[in-house]
Amino acid sequence: MWSTQVACLLALRVFEAGSSTDSRPVWRVAALLVAAGDALGARFGALAVRGELSGFTRAASGHCYFSLKDADGAPALLRCAMFRRAAGLLAFAPTDGQQVDVRGRLALYEPRGELQFVVEAMQRVGSGSLYEEFLRLRARLQAAGLFDESRKRRPARMPRRLGIVTSLQAAALRDVLTSLARRAPHVQVHIYPAQVQGAEAPLSLAGALKAAGERAEVDTLLLVRGGGSLEDLWAFNDERVVRAVADCPLPVICGVGHETDVTLSDLAADLRAPTPTAAAELATGARDDEERRLRADGEALQRALRRRLDTQAQRLDTLALRLGRPARALAVQQQGLQRAAQRLNAAMQARRQAAQQALPAWAGRLHRAVAVCLHDEDRQLQAQARRLQALDPHQVLARGYAWVESAQGRPVTSVAALQAGQTVHGVWADGRAELEVGVVRPSRP
Repeated sequence: MWSTQVACLLALRVFEAGSSTDSRPVWRVAALLVAAGDALGARFGALAVRGELSGFTRAASGHCYFSLKDADGAPALLRCAMFRRAAGLLAFAPTDGQQVDVRGRLALYEPRGELQFVVEAMQRVGSGSLYEEFLRLRARLQAAGLFDESRKRRPARMPRRLGIVTSLQAAALRDVLTSLARRAPHVQVHIYPAQVQGAEAPLSLAGALKAAGERAEVDTLLLVRGGGSLEDLWAFNDERVVRAVADCPLPVICGVGHETDVTLSDLAADLRAPTPTAAAELATGARDDEERRLRADGEALQRALRRRLDTQAQRLDTLALRLGRPARALAVQQQGLQRAAQRLNAAMQARRQAAQQALPAWAGRLHRAVAVCLHDEDRQLQAQARRLQALDPHQVLARGYAWVESAQGRPVTSVAALQAGQTVHGVWADGRAELEVGVVRPSRP
């Protein structure tokens, strides 16, 4: 076996490299396998291998195990392991005898000391360029947000009308109609015919999806087709179809191919079904199941209602017992009211007696306050009278002064108002006299 010989030679080189002295240390098995595995990884790195599948199995964990052998019958066998993450990206169902190209790395499986090839990607021989185009288109549409979970909608749980986009001659259509007739015969079905394979299929599928969205006559839309090769299903990877699925205003359930077939339309749809029949099952609930669920809900509602009625009846009985003797409750309230009236009367008597006792003291204080106020007011009045008497002009005249007024009785306050020969009146404290102005001599400023 060439691969086993390579592993042994690499291990021998590692062993020799680790024995730099004549003592030649002895390796532990696990350490030797780890060193050999590191040497394999450093020497070969990422590899691409072509071979024929043999003994392909898929474990319950999702990991795949198989062997690769040369198609010409050469005695060479390479054990391979493909873990669940990589296996979930397979675009076809691997079977024994298929020619495939695998990419991955060499490694040692330490528990058994076996050389194995850890597969990261697998494609059938002859479909490499198409698969590469699939990967590039998926990356570009994913970057555009067409596969985001945030934009996906939940299909109606109990639809009344379903639409199917597929070929009228497709076996998938018969499978879907049979499943709907068995599970939900009450649901109306609208078919939007389209080609599902060939050069005209992408335009036909996109047109059918657009027409279904514009008519808006169904609750959920099924996009279905039976299984086939990557080339057969390529119409559902066409960008026009994928964008039509993403832009459809109706919830879209995509069931294309078998369980292992994954198309870009599956990723853009609101819900992916592994098969066309599964798409019909996801779109509708079985009538019998719904009837059983309704009966169960009805029984649960009746039980809840009975429990509620029993609880309210017990509560009503309790309230009736508490309200059974209203006369006693009324007597208690009357006694409380009488005690409150007695306390109020006692408080009023005490307040009145206290006021009567304080009344003479308040009267004395009031008389004293009034007398003080009258005395202050009389003193202020006398002061004002003295000030007013001091301002009386007649008091000024009594001190030897006189004033002059015109014939009209207006006071003359300036010589500028006098003229020679004018008659004026002089007023003294003891009388008045009529005067004639002789000469007017104004004072100089």
